[in-house]
Amino acid sequence: MKKGPFSTSSSGPLMAFYNLQASLGPETEDSEEETFLLFAQSLPSRGLGFVDGKATSLVLTVAGHDLRIDQSPGLLSSHREQGTTGAVVWEMAPLFAEWIAVQSNVLFRSGVLGAHATVLELGCGVSGIMPLVLAPKVGRYIATDQEYVFTLLKQNLAENMPSAAKTRVSGKGRQSKLAKGSTTTDSNIDVVALDWETSSIASLPPLLPRGCSGIDVLIACDCIYNEALIQPFVSTCAEICALRQKTAQDADNEPTVCVIAQQLRSDIVFTAWLSSFMKLFRVWRVPELGSGSEMTEGSGFVIHIGVLKDFPLRST
Repeated sequence: MKKGPFSTSSSGPLMAFYNLQASLGPETEDSEEETFLLFAQSLPSRGLGFVDGKATSLVLTVAGHDLRIDQSPGLLSSHREQGTTGAVVWEMAPLFAEWIAVQSNVLFRSGVLGAHATVLELGCGVSGIMPLVLAPKVGRYIATDQEYVFTLLKQNLAENMPSAAKTRVSGKGRQSKLAKGSTTTDSNIDVVALDWETSSIASLPPLLPRGCSGIDVLIACDCIYNEALIQPFVSTCAEICALRQKTAQDADNEPTVCVIAQQLRSDIVFTAWLSSFMKLFRVWRVPELGSGSEMTEGSGFVIHIGVLKDFPLRST
């Protein structure tokens, strides 16, 4: 069988990524065609997509976890200049968390996710739903967002995690490092201040487990809604994925897999994001989300996976 840079064998380096690629099917080649295929469907009307934009507390069951999540409708409706969307739970968050935490999904089946994996989430918001359900199944989970979400985020993590487990919280600023006095405990969750427009990715490597050359899986759930933030978002994704690339002389290094989940709201915003993302990333749409998933075709929700175009993948 002919083998190219994305071919695979029964063993060897990059096996998890090759397994993943084989499960994803054809690569997305054209952003406008992908937009047409998705938005030509009869999409349900979901409004902005809050679970409940007026409630201060939600009770949810996600991936077998009974969660009580506090949120802030008041902060959402405030005029905070740097944004307020992370103050409440968006409808896609529990749906995506349910999918990604189930070990029958394509990420676990391929070996990309597992007990070895270091996962970083962009724009985690106040809920903590994703780390609460996924962190127990991976090696380390780094939840990032602007600091205004931290009070409720830490509260939600503390209320829904075992009492002995606590998170580790980083300091603030462009070159933020771990906060003075923070400690490592039984939890494998770090909470890190990361602003796509102002923060330095240089603060992340000290948080990685010893011997870890970068992030295994980068996830973002419903973060794409504002054209002005598309370029900072895509640049941040690329910088984080490049942490792994810098040490890719090791033939066993897998590329960082970027998982972007979103509600389909505006075809203009979606095309702008995908066009920008595809300049730096190879992209696939996740073709199957499981028979029990509410994120089926036509649901108005979609998941794409990307890897940096210039990651030095090798033939096997």
